[in-house]
Amino acid sequence: MNQYYSDKLAAERLRRCYEIAPPRVQQYLQAEIDHVFKHVTPNASVLELGCGYGRVLGPLAGCSRSAFGIDTSYASLLLARDTLASSPNVFLARMDAVATAFRDDAFDIVVCIQNGISAFHVDQRALIEEAVRITRPGGLALFSTYAEQFWSHRLEWFELQARAGLLGEIDHDATGGGVIVCKDGFRATTVSPDEFKRLTQNLDAVVSLVEVDSSSLFCEIVIDSKAHRSHI
Repeated sequence: MNQYYSDKLAAERLRRCYEIAPPRVQQYLQAEIDHVFKHVTPNASVLELGCGYGRVLGPLAGCSRSAFGIDTSYASLLLARDTLASSPNVFLARMDAVATAFRDDAFDIVVCIQNGISAFHVDQRALIEEAVRITRPGGLALFSTYAEQFWSHRLEWFELQARAGLLGEIDHDATGGGVIVCKDGFRATTVSPDEFKRLTQNLDAVVSLVEVDSSSLFCEIVIDSKAHRSHI
């Protein structure tokens, strides 16, 4: 399923998904970015997992020392390169977020928002462990998913994408309980608070869950080599 984004929802088609987002969804998108900004300092090196065409990476570059973005879609990375050409501190690479080529402790902050933890359709525990590996001690890894109460707005947005031909037709009989299913095989899920707790058990980190804007649930992982525990 992760090929869906590389093959069908990449580059300009992906950008169009965000362009047609209704006002409440636009608010959610900005609230996520604003929340990330609270943790970024001017000297920080930041990595975004699943950077797409650079929608979040551009703003991150504006408030950090360096902003790295990786994605599996070559088309999206090409669009990001063109979109962010005026930002000299942006670096892009085609890379698997579960098995990056970065050294240990490479970044101050690793970011995976907009429900990437579900949208990537990879081993979620492995994704989190890789993010922790490449984040320095004292640094922060941020993951977000949709809040349960945002369901109606999220479904409205996906229906707009389907009507625009960006997704397959919504299968309303199979859709519900936080899961959106399209008749072309696309399936969008979320991560519950209990699932985040399970996924972050026994990490060398201190973990907290934070709700933002009644639309997002953030899992915030502070890397601490001395902690040897996970707190929620």
